[in-house]
Amino acid sequence: MKADRGFTLIEVLVAMTVMAVMAMMAWQGVDGIVRARDSSQGSLERTLRLDSVVAQWDQDLASLQDSNGAAPELACDGSTVRMTRRAEGGLQVVAWALRPSATDFTWWRWASPPVKTVGELQDNWVRTQQLQGGEPGALKTITGLIGWQVYFYRGNGWSNCQSSNDVVPVAPPASGASAIVPREVLPTGVRMVLNFAPGSGQNGSLVRDTLIGP
Repeated sequence: MKADRGFTLIEVLVAMTVMAVMAMMAWQGVDGIVRARDSSQGSLERTLRLDSVVAQWDQDLASLQDSNGAAPELACDGSTVRMTRRAEGGLQVVAWALRPSATDFTWWRWASPPVKTVGELQDNWVRTQQLQGGEPGALKTITGLIGWQVYFYRGNGWSNCQSSNDVVPVAPPASGASAIVPREVLPTGVRMVLNFAPGSGQNGSLVRDTLIGP
């Protein structure tokens, strides 16, 4: 009887080559799906992070509190925005600042513990003028920035937050004192512009306008 004929070596090699090509194509497809998923997940996380940070910025501005001259409600020196706000347990000083990192800039938020005395409030305000980033109470909010700008809405237009403002006389907090100290009038709105660095995962700039209530 004639013996059964098996596969030749050439046929086996051809089959293995075809299988290898198909496996490579399948791997490339799976790798593309994984990369797209990771990219989408990273973009979603960055967007959620940005939304959370901007919401905190809005909340700080919405919670501004007059301390009767003990500390400004809102002040800006170009690199740092400082606020006195209401918080559970007293008044809190908050500072938002842009600090350089290795290749770009990072947006930091520092918040003091709530306090109830004028001296503690003023001490916390002074601390905001010495922040370098990384102190207790400081939080790194957003990385990958190349700059930011803050504008105040006064009268009928936007101006740089460092521009001079109207002031009103206010009695000092100490009881029985006769001296009068000036206090700046709050703007009716604050515009914040964040400029993102190339490759940061965000495009262009973010502009946020926040209304300051009476």
